Amino acid sequence: MKEIETFTRLQLEGEYPRKMSPEDFLQIGPQDVSSPTLDDDISEKDLGHSFIHRLIKLDYRARYIPVKQDSPEITNSKPGPGSDSNDSDENYLDFFLSAGVDSNQPTQNHVHPMDVQMAVFHCSDNFLRQIMITKLSQCQYALPLLVPDPFTSEIECPLWAFRQISKTWKVTKGDSHTTMKSFPICKAETPMICFFRLGSLLRSKSQLMNSLINDRHSTFFHRNCPGSTKARHLLDGVAEITWYCPSGKPNDAFNNCIAFCNLHGDALVIQKQRDILMEKSSINVVMMANLQKDDESWPVMSEILQSKKPLICLLVNDNGAMVEVSKGKYKMGLKERSQADVSDELKKIIQGLLSSEDTSMLKMFQLETMSENPGIKVDENDDLCQSGKAAALKITDLLQQSDVPNIRDHFLPCQGHLWHQWCKTNKDLHRLTGNIENDKSKKEREMIENREKQCSTGCSKLMELFIDRLFKIPLKDNKYFLKWTQILTDALSTDGVSSILQNYDNKWSEVLALKNSPDKSQNLEKKENELEDLSKKLQSATFGLEHIFREMAQIYEAHEAMNGDKGQGDWCKYPDLAARLLISGQPLELLDGDAGHVPLKWISSVLDNVIKTLGDQKVFVLSVLGLQSSGKSTMLNTMFGLQFAVSAGRCTKGAFMQLVKISQEIRKDLKFDYLLVVDTEGLRALELEGTATVHHDNELATFVVGVGNLTLINIFGENPAEMQDVLQIVVQAFMRMEKIRLSPSCVFVHQNVTDVAAAEKNMDGRRRLQENLDQMVKLAAEEEDCNTSCFSEIIKFDIKKDVIYVAQLWEGSPPMAPPNPGYSENIQELKKYILSKASQSDGISLSHLKAHIQDLWEALLNENFVFSFKNTLEIAEYRNLEVEYGNWTWAIRDNLLKVENQLYNRIQNGDLNNLESSSISTETENKVFIQECLPQVLDMFQWKSRFGSKIKEFHEEQVGTIKRKLDGVIQQKQARKKMDDMKKEFEHKLLQKSKDIAQNLKDKVKDEAELEKAFNSDWKIWVQELTKGTKPIEDINLENDLFVILTDLGVEEKIINKYKNVTYKTQKLVAEFNAFLSKLHNPQKASSDERTQIKQMINMVAKESLDTIKKKPVATRGYQTAYLQEMVHLVKDKVATLEAELKCAFTKEFTVDLVLYVFDSVKSWLQESQDSFKKDNDARIYLESKRMHYYNIFKIYCEGSSSVVVLGELISEKLKPSIVEAAYTKTAMALAGEMRCNVPAFNGNRLNLEKHVLSSLTEREDFDEFIKYIQNPRDHVEAFIKAEVQRRISTDYKNKAEKILQKNVNDIYTAVREALSTATQKVKDQRGDIDMWLSELSILLKDQLTFDGSGFKNFSDIKDFTFFSKEAEKKLQRVKQQISSFSVEEMKKSRQTPEKILIDQLCKCCWAKCPFCLAVCTNTLEDHRPDYHSVPFHRSSAVSGMYHSNSNFMSIDFCTSRVASDLTFYPRKDSTKSIPYKRYRDAGPEFASWRIIPDESKLAYWKWFVCRFEKHLERYYGKQFDDVGKIPKAWRNISKKEAIKCLDEICV
Repeated sequence: MKEIETFTRLQLEGEYPRKMSPEDFLQIGPQDVSSPTLDDDISEKDLGHSFIHRLIKLDYRARYIPVKQDSPEITNSKPGPGSDSNDSDENYLDFFLSAGVDSNQPTQNHVHPMDVQMAVFHCSDNFLRQIMITKLSQCQYALPLLVPDPFTSEIECPLWAFRQISKTWKVTKGDSHTTMKSFPICKAETPMICFFRLGSLLRSKSQLMNSLINDRHSTFFHRNCPGSTKARHLLDGVAEITWYCPSGKPNDAFNNCIAFCNLHGDALVIQKQRDILMEKSSINVVMMANLQKDDESWPVMSEILQSKKPLICLLVNDNGAMVEVSKGKYKMGLKERSQADVSDELKKIIQGLLSSEDTSMLKMFQLETMSENPGIKVDENDDLCQSGKAAALKITDLLQQSDVPNIRDHFLPCQGHLWHQWCKTNKDLHRLTGNIENDKSKKEREMIENREKQCSTGCSKLMELFIDRLFKIPLKDNKYFLKWTQILTDALSTDGVSSILQNYDNKWSEVLALKNSPDKSQNLEKKENELEDLSKKLQSATFGLEHIFREMAQIYEAHEAMNGDKGQGDWCKYPDLAARLLISGQPLELLDGDAGHVPLKWISSVLDNVIKTLGDQKVFVLSVLGLQSSGKSTMLNTMFGLQFAVSAGRCTKGAFMQLVKISQEIRKDLKFDYLLVVDTEGLRALELEGTATVHHDNELATFVVGVGNLTLINIFGENPAEMQDVLQIVVQAFMRMEKIRLSPSCVFVHQNVTDVAAAEKNMDGRRRLQENLDQMVKLAAEEEDCNTSCFSEIIKFDIKKDVIYVAQLWEGSPPMAPPNPGYSENIQELKKYILSKASQSDGISLSHLKAHIQDLWEALLNENFVFSFKNTLEIAEYRNLEVEYGNWTWAIRDNLLKVENQLYNRIQNGDLNNLESSSISTETENKVFIQECLPQVLDMFQWKSRFGSKIKEFHEEQVGTIKRKLDGVIQQKQARKKMDDMKKEFEHKLLQKSKDIAQNLKDKVKDEAELEKAFNSDWKIWVQELTKGTKPIEDINLENDLFVILTDLGVEEKIINKYKNVTYKTQKLVAEFNAFLSKLHNPQKASSDERTQIKQMINMVAKESLDTIKKKPVATRGYQTAYLQEMVHLVKDKVATLEAELKCAFTKEFTVDLVLYVFDSVKSWLQESQDSFKKDNDARIYLESKRMHYYNIFKIYCEGSSSVVVLGELISEKLKPSIVEAAYTKTAMALAGEMRCNVPAFNGNRLNLEKHVLSSLTEREDFDEFIKYIQNPRDHVEAFIKAEVQRRISTDYKNKAEKILQKNVNDIYTAVREALSTATQKVKDQRGDIDMWLSELSILLKDQLTFDGSGFKNFSDIKDFTFFSKEAEKKLQRVKQQISSFSVEEMKKSRQTPEKILIDQLCKCCWAKCPFCLAVCTNTLEDHRPDYHSVPFHRSSAVSGMYHSNSNFMSIDFCTSRVASDLTFYPRKDSTKSIPYKRYRDAGPEFASWRIIPDESKLAYWKWFVCRFEKHLERYYGKQFDDVGKIPKAWRNISKKEAIKCLDEICV
């Protein structure tokens, strides 16, 4: 069969029947990236797919695709006689005059274009057919009305495929009165003129029909169209239909809408379709050769003549004029008549028939009635389609009960007034003035009440029907239901709008008439008000599927707000349902245009469910921006085959997003999985006026530009004023993006350009656009307060490439004009360019997109977008980078600590007396580490260079710190050299004396008590003898030194005497402060502010003094009176500074009190350090510390032991303290590493540590501890780390500490054993002596332990080094057993402790305080310039003691709320000029260095704190929580558990 051959040639046999779906074509594939041009030949096998692709792109040339022949024999014809140059001229003549063609010539023609169309139609499912028919209608092509199955001959009417088509026309009555009508084409009642051909004719019926409808466009394909062939296998028997829609202009062919139907093929043999159409037609037009009774067509013709319907008979072989044979029956000859004449004559007859007053002659046609014919198979009779229709009709039947403008109020209550009020209140919440926190609490309550009311309204009957259907039926089976709902609601909306427009037109005419009348009646104002009411009705008359989904969103948001994650019910499933619809290609409303708000909870939940279904896919966001009715949606629909609403005016407001899948073939090239297209309402809407327009448009533009990876800026026409409108808005939006470090790109699309091919004109247009952009940048820069002067400074923009010119959409004047093929071609070129730009982007993950949308919208709610924008993604990346930075710096610190221990041992062993930074770097592995980690940093966002340099700086700083510490050790060793040499001499003499007396007493004294008595007697003599000539270190009297210093400074003796012999004890600061304050010259005038300032000064000076004193080398070089003098001068200077600030004078008693208070905090440290110095440097004390050691040696000698035993004992005793030191130092480092990895408070960034500190404070609920934290956060955090480490060591890390210590002791013991063995072997090999052995052991242990073998003398008698090594090892085994049990006290004595290591690591960060609320900057980097200081949780200003000026009332506002308000503040106490909070950075450097983002102060933690410690704060700051400082009731409902929980949420 020829039909099968057609499907085979097109390679569609596998797709028949109805196997192709929209999903096969509505994705971005290879054809979109590298598709051939429209002039390129297409292989025959690709014709079907190319046809549908081009049709979707609205290119009516899809019918005329050039075909590339696949068979080589077709192109190789037999050569003619002209190929032989010797042939005569007669042969040429014979060849051209020959009657036939050689049989060797190919007989197969290419596939007929209409066979391609019908083959695709037969292979398409109902939804693809609907798209196909809709696009054919837009291309002004005739549509298949009756389609015979090519294999069963069953007649089908694809009624479903017509359902999306609506037609609009203007009916003209009389001379000038026109009425606009708009109907879904299935419901439109119009006359239908059917054309039939009887027999085979030389004239084209289809071509004649085209001349009646549009003589410049082939609505019906005819024999003279490009690509036509005689052979067509799928078109005959197909009845096509189209509608002529008049525009209301004088040159209209007809004054009303008319359907034209064309039965392809010979109607003589196509009986079934002929009978159906004749029954449905209003007028029949028959074209035949002649009208004779003996003709084969006569039986059919006589039947037609007997019908009462009007008939026009066109006779091809007759040259007779038009004749009305009987009423309504005409005949006309076509012979020797031009088509134009025939067309004009036909138009007159048809118009006359349609204008006849005899209505009985004309039957009106309605497409829907085709389903009534039992001989036709109608696609809508499909069970799923009928089920979907029935469910949709239940919904629309409900809607019939209300006027269209009231539908939403009646059936969708959650998106009406309650939602709009919630949005308004939410926006007000971001722009508060006056009593901020109380007003905020009130508005939050109002928002909750609105949500409660939304919940209480529940689901309307409409929503119950809609949602119940979606839940009960699988999504794939609900396609019909959703489409039916859309079709029926759109039809309802169209009816309503048409009615309102008609009333509006009448009312407008009345108003104009009244305005033009000489005596303007009083009815004018009334009529104008009525006209305004109609205008408002028109704006609310649109109703569609998107409004039902909007209601779902509001039901979900309301219940989620009231129930949170624990809610139950169908509403919990709404986001999953919407997510599946979005994935299937359904648009989702992103921005509610009616309310002007983004439903963030809904959007976030839907995207979460998309992620659950698809995974966290990458998307590239393409958004569009332009003036109203500038062709944005049409452009996107043409480009991607989408179905965004297209109509003049703002029928659907806001922004919608739709997913377009990227095919697997090109996904690797584009680096993302989906294109997310965001379509928006137009700018400069007529229904918005004045400042509302400016604010709304700026908000919309900023949001759309911000959310898109690429934004299409759509400019319509060449009107400079319109261009300037859109450019000003766009430039300001991009400027805002640049300020918040977002870098979207843009492409300017200049639509409706008449001559897109004129290169010179385009060049001039680009130049003018560049000038306009630069001019707009200058204007926007003034408003945005920056110095930018040209567009290229704010965005990467290539004026030559990023400006695309697009031809006008229509080829003529609508409604009968087809789309301009140049438009489609330009749009596809634009699509390619967009994809080429997109290929350079990684896109954005869905999870990041969700956060990004929320950040953008939250910032837009505030008046200052740039200042309010909080980039959650950037913050999350930065926090992750902070954690990585912590890991990198920890690795550097850990490595350098090991190096420090090695070098420390070398110094103590005397092997290193001079240290260079380069030698430290040489020892470390960090150079390699830095080379490895820096490339990771360089891949991380915009901080790459900063973090890279910070790692290098950290390494250099740590090297410098170690060098300073070790230089100090070297200096101390050099300073103690004399003492150390003396100690060596002491030890040598004591050893010799012990040996001598032991020899004398050997075998004489048996009793140990007697032995000890003898030793003690001699010991006293030895000590006196050895210390003869050495001066003992005297005890110090710190109190006396302090009073002498005070006397020297001029403090009266009577004041000093008053404090002598009085024990000054540190008490609570508040109690102590009362005594200080009473010493003021004018204490009664001291305000609470001044009291607070004095308290802070006392704390500060005490801390600074202690820090300064602790830096003094008392433990190594001894105490000096100058240290106390420095402390006293520091206190005096601070008091003098405070006196100048407070403009008052303190008594000397106050200064003395403060000096004593500070002295009490440093005294114990000074005394302990001096005692340590004395112990190490006083000869007598040192010798007494060695008494038991030498008594043991004395006993060993008395017992007759050899030198081997004695030296073994000496070595083990010498190594013991070093082994203990090394083991505990390594244990401290290991424990610090374990805790940093596993203790939650230590294993993150600075913010994580802050969270745990606050949680700890909350659990303890100690106000004094809170105050310490607030006033001195670093001290408190260090104390927290220390306490946490000690708690962990005594609990869950106790066993681990034991195991780590044992491992380190074993490792050290093993290293010493190996050193003993190595030294022994070397001495034996080289025949060395004991001095060589000791020297070798010192060398082997120099990096691990402190051991100096040069102090051992008089052991030259040792010769058996193997025995000696074993004896030493035996003694060391005993030492090992002694120190293998973990001791916290021993750990505290170690050079390194876990808490010290962790404090150094975790507290080396930023400690800047917010100038308003004292919140501490949580940046992990100590110096993070140029980044501002910031903190995710600011505090109520009551925490820092702020109060309302000239009052006694605390201020409870959060600075994050105030910076969005119109309030002002005084930066300092002596400030005379107030600063607006919105411009707080103008208040000085300490303010300018902070970035405080408005965030509605949602953090509950500090609200709980203020309520929990209300009375404490009042007493501490001397102010009250009353009047303007009254605590909102809502704050008191916050529990301790909620306070801690919110910390977890803010630190995620």
